[in-house]
Amino acid sequence: MPESTNTAITAIARNTAGASIELDHVTKTYANQAASAVEDFSMTVNPGELVMFVGPSGCGKTTTMKMVNRIIEPTSGSISIDGRDVLSLNPNELRRHIGYVIQQIGLFPHMTIAENISVVPRLLGWSKAKTSERVDELLRTVQLDPGTFATRYPRQLSGGQQQRVGVARALAADPPVMLMDEPFGATDPITREKLQAEFLRLQESIGKTIIFVTHDFDEAIRLGDRIAVLSDRSQIEQFDTPANILAAPANDYVASFIGHGAAIKRLALIPITEAILGGSSEAVGPITVSTNESLRDALDALVLTGVPALGVVDAAGSTVGSISVARISAVLGTDAIGIAVEKRLEAVSEA
Repeated sequence: MPESTNTAITAIARNTAGASIELDHVTKTYANQAASAVEDFSMTVNPGELVMFVGPSGCGKTTTMKMVNRIIEPTSGSISIDGRDVLSLNPNELRRHIGYVIQQIGLFPHMTIAENISVVPRLLGWSKAKTSERVDELLRTVQLDPGTFATRYPRQLSGGQQQRVGVARALAADPPVMLMDEPFGATDPITREKLQAEFLRLQESIGKTIIFVTHDFDEAIRLGDRIAVLSDRSQIEQFDTPANILAAPANDYVASFIGHGAAIKRLALIPITEAILGGSSEAVGPITVSTNESLRDALDALVLTGVPALGVVDAAGSTVGSISVARISAVLGTDAIGIAVEKRLEAVSEA
């Protein structure tokens, strides 16, 4: 490989805070197919941003993502990472510097967990000591004890644990870019929610640039900095923050993805501190919510307890006010939530 290609790859890899990704008029056409799988797709992803691709099966979202690391080669258009044309780089070397996580996880069954994680570092020529140190670091990062899990084999781990190893392996060479193809889709709902929470915690510390494919709009809302709602041939119907998409879907197609309960979903994105709190004396009962929780958390607690207002406590445990359904509704500028919840509270009281 030419030295200039090596230099370009290394420069990308050193940008561990995340790198910009730009897809410019990218099209993918397969032989003997009249319509393109992806047609004239353009998007810029900012460094450290987590962008969700959401759309129905077969719309082209996975194909679009796979063109970034050239698992699928584009027919036309350009793709760059931090301004460097990825189509000019050796594809195998490129992929070693882009983390890739898939739904099926893809761990090598005959390798230990440590060996699975160290695959890319070994290909890059890392020393045994550096590789071993990195494996231990990553296992701790994904909350798996190295002393317990490093020497185990994939079959000895639960599905959720294997998925965490898959994320660790994708992070092994500290890539600035990660591509994730429905990575939590094969797990049960409880495990999936835990993995999502762990992933959000992890992203706060690593700051990678991530393109994440999902068909689950609720997952897109929870994880994404921005969401690209895609239709057939990866046409972008709307590309915006979760809050803006929930508040103002661009068309009926986007609205169909949101489904019912858009206002409730918006509450999960809004911290309790956005509400104008009532006085502490208005709170009823011992149950409280924290200032670091969302308005959705507060609403859930109000419905479950059936009280008119809950106490709100700060990080030190001191009561700083109270929250009610009316105050939650006021944040959204609507009383629709209030009407629905009041009916629910009446039902709870009667029961």
